[in-house]
Parts: sequence; C-alpha cells; structure tokens
Amino acid sequence: MFAAFSTALSALDANGVAVDVVGNNLANLNTTGYKESAAYFRDLVSESLDAGQTQLGFGVASPLTIREFTQGAIQSSSGSLDAAIQGNGFFVVNNNGATEFTRAGNFQVDLSGNLLTPTGEQVQGWMATGGVVNTGGPIGNITVPVGTLQTPAATKNITLSANFDASAAVGAASDWSAPITVYDSLGTAHVVTLNFEKTAANTWSYSATVPGADVSAGTAGTPYQVYPAAGAALPTLQFGDAAKNQSVGQLVSPAAGSPIAFSIAGLSDGAQDMSLSWNPYNADGAGTLTQFEQSSATSATTQDGSAAAQLTGVTMGNGGQLMASYSNGQQAVVGQLAVASIRNPQTLLAVGNNLFQISAQTGAPAIGAQGTGGRGTVIGGALESSNVDIAQELTDLIVLQSAYQANAKVVTTVDTLAQATTNLVT
Repeated sequence: MFAAFSTALSALDANGVAVDVVGNNLANLNTTGYKESAAYFRDLVSESLDAGQTQLGFGVASPLTIREFTQGAIQSSSGSLDAAIQGNGFFVVNNNGATEFTRAGNFQVDLSGNLLTPTGEQVQGWMATGGVVNTGGPIGNITVPVGTLQTPAATKNITLSANFDASAAVGAASDWSAPITVYDSLGTAHVVTLNFEKTAANTWSYSATVPGADVSAGTAGTPYQVYPAAGAALPTLQFGDAAKNQSVGQLVSPAAGSPIAFSIAGLSDGAQDMSLSWNPYNADGAGTLTQFEQSSATSATTQDGSAAAQLTGVTMGNGGQLMASYSNGQQAVVGQLAVASIRNPQTLLAVGNNLFQISAQTGAPAIGAQGTGGRGTVIGGALESSNVDIAQELTDLIVLQSAYQANAKVVTTVDTLAQATTNLVT
C-alpha cells in the first residue's frame, strides 16, 4: 500500500515536468523557427510478487523531452533579408568561433555590412566573385556591400531586331537609322547610330556613326563614321530572293556566324578604345533582321555594357542568394547562404536565441547549397513560423491536469489509509 505513495509522487513530478514542456511550447507560439518539444513518459522497473506471477510497478520516471522538427508554416515577411527553409536543414551561424544552427531566418546587417542573426551571430555562406558563387569552397562570414559603387562595364556586344521596308524606293528616300546606347570603360554613354539605305532590290547598305564630340578626331555637331573606315565602300545586308530559291524576307548575308566587328577609337573622355561586335543573328541561327512590306523600324536593341552605379539595396532571393540592386536597374549576386543537413536533429542541444549546438550523439553536419544532398530549399522574403499546434497543446494541458489531480487523489487516499492503519494500534 505504501508503495502507492511513492508511485503517485513520481507521477506528480512527471506530470509537472510535462506541464512545464507544454508551457514552454505555448510561450514560444510566436517564436520564429521554434520547434516544439514533446514529453514522452516511461515507467519504472516493476517488483515481482508471488513467484513472479504479480508485478507491482514503482511509478513513472521523469519524461524524456524530444524536439519535433516538423515543418512550420512559411509566411511572407517584410524583411528584405528574411529567409525560410522549406524542408530539411538549418542555417549555419558563427557564435564567437562556435558553429551553431538555426531555423530562424530573420537576418539583419550591422554597420560594417555583416549579415547577422538578431542576437549578433554571424551568418555563414559563400561570397560571390565576379557575380559567381563557388558553393564547393569553405564557408565564411557573409558581408553585404554597403554604399559601394558598381564598376562600369564596357559594351562589347550589341544586337538589333528590326524590319526593313520591302516596298521602299531605292535611294535616299529609304534612309533610316537605329540608335543604340553603349558604354565605354569609364561608364560614359555613347550613342552608336546604325544608318541604312536601300541600294537595290533586297539590298541595303549600312554604316555606324557616333557623335563627333565623343571622339578626338570628330567635330562637335557632326556625326563621325566609325564603320566602315572613311572612304571605304559601304557594306550591305542581303535579304532572301525567291528567284534565287532563298527565304523571302529573311537575312542571307552576312551569313550566320559572321558577326560585324568595328571599333570606336580615340574617345574624348580618355576611356579605352571600344571594340564592338554586332551579330544580326540569334543563338539559334535565325536572323534578327527581316525585310517585309512594313515600315522600316526597330523592334528591340540590346547591349551588354553598363554605367557606374550606386548600390540601392540588398535583398534575399529564392535559393538563399543575396541580390544587390544598383541605380542603373541591374542586379548582381553578392553571396549565398549555406544550409546544413543533420541526420538526427532530435539530438541537437537548444542553447537559446533560436540556436542549436551539436551533442555527442549528433551526426556530423553536411554543409552545402540549398536543394542539394537532401537539404531543403531557401525561400527569400519569408519566415518559418513556430510549429506549435495551440489546439493540441491545450488538449495536452487538460489531460496532464487531469492526471495530476488523479495522482494527487492517490496521495490523499494513501494518507487516509495510513491514518486508519495507525488508529488500529492505538
């Protein structure tokens, strides 16, 4: 009978611990990336009576608490550097030399541009070199560029998509032009104008000019011809002729694979001489120039240069890439988050601030790029909510309260019986 007293006390202690677990889960209902803990009860060794035919339990041991790393809801956020992991894995951070892990992606930057957790741990990943990230290299601190100037890129390639009016008369009346803005090595913009004139059926001559003030050999206010050289015969574009069994209206000369190359030398601003390549064909070999009975006009132009530009912001993109935006409208990858895969995350030790450390039972973390090796994907501009189910926690709380009250009743009952037994001998 008196064993029931210690048995009931063990149950009171165990249920008290379980209530503490539920209370902690409910307290972290709104904690970003929080993973709930579950209390698992286990009985104590039993005593054998009547030659083993009866077993009398000694109660319940203190519950085991295990983290449940189920997926929390992914919610869009207003933080430009926020990130969430969909699937398995952890963000990697450096806490004064110690490697720790977290599911909370509410990141921020300090005055030096270091990417940090809200409590100051340095987020780990890879920095980009020339816009390219090597995820096969060692990880390190991620530093976001702060107030940097993007170096200008000189234009090397240009394209023109246009139609030439097949009904245009031969001669000056057919003249038309297509301006394309390009950039030199100092980031200065220059307008290259491609000039066209119909010289015969299905044949158009062309030349390229820049404003005279842009080159030292030119005259302000007068276009300066950069292709072909002064005095040289103008090259021509040839379109398909049905009589020659060619595709009517399609460019046939120059042939595909023969880009038109020309240079702009002696720039007035002191920039390096420019070498431009104009390819009138797409990558699949289809011409970007046509000749049909429609007005001669440009439909699109492209060039691969850019002016110097100020950094306007850095945002977290999908895939964990940090994207820098510049005042010229361009974006560049400056870094990428690392993601760690851990085979048995339940063995991790919670150390506060949404952080975990490995324990002696934890498998070695495998760190790599998101979406590889069983690692989940990183979603930019989002956060993972706590995986606590409030309805389930409140239900568990009611069950634990009932169990606590029932075992408290056992204690009072045993106490009453003990007093009755004492009274028998007095």
